[in-house]
Amino acid sequence: MGRGRPEGLALMETTPDGAWRSFAAALVCLPAFLALRFFAWADLGAPGGFGRSLVAELTGYVIAWTAFALISRPLAVAWGRGGAWPRFIAAWNWTNVAQYLVALILALPAAVGAPAGIAQVLAFAGLGYAIWLEWFVVRTALGLDNLRTAALVGADLVLAIFLGGLIRTLSGG
Repeated sequence: MGRGRPEGLALMETTPDGAWRSFAAALVCLPAFLALRFFAWADLGAPGGFGRSLVAELTGYVIAWTAFALISRPLAVAWGRGGAWPRFIAAWNWTNVAQYLVALILALPAAVGAPAGIAQVLAFAGLGYAIWLEWFVVRTALGLDNLRTAALVGADLVLAIFLGGLIRTLSGG
């Protein structure tokens, strides 16, 4: 799935229980998430102190994993794709592993002192990959047209922006 190959969907569970189990991907991604936060704090500092920032970031992490599932389910049902949702959310959860791995790899040069311009280009490339991969998963797993795919990917981006602001507020930044 991380390479945009539809046959990867065959590896995803199709049941509601399988969708629940796929949230284990959040635990798999947690070390990469924490490493990315620590890289950012090493560069910019933790806005409200380490403890407060860590709690805020972990709260946002949990909310992000669950909120998108809660948003996407009723939309999939309304669009007549409710039966495809368990496989979709399993694919979405597990492709986050690929997204975090890519983000971590692309953040390493900045963490070891690469020039800011290179770090920004790599971060932008990582964001582009994440959006492309999410588009692919939404479109393929739910079988949606471009407009509905854009709506769901856009909803996830708006959620991420909102949570980013909430985390900054909670962390005292």
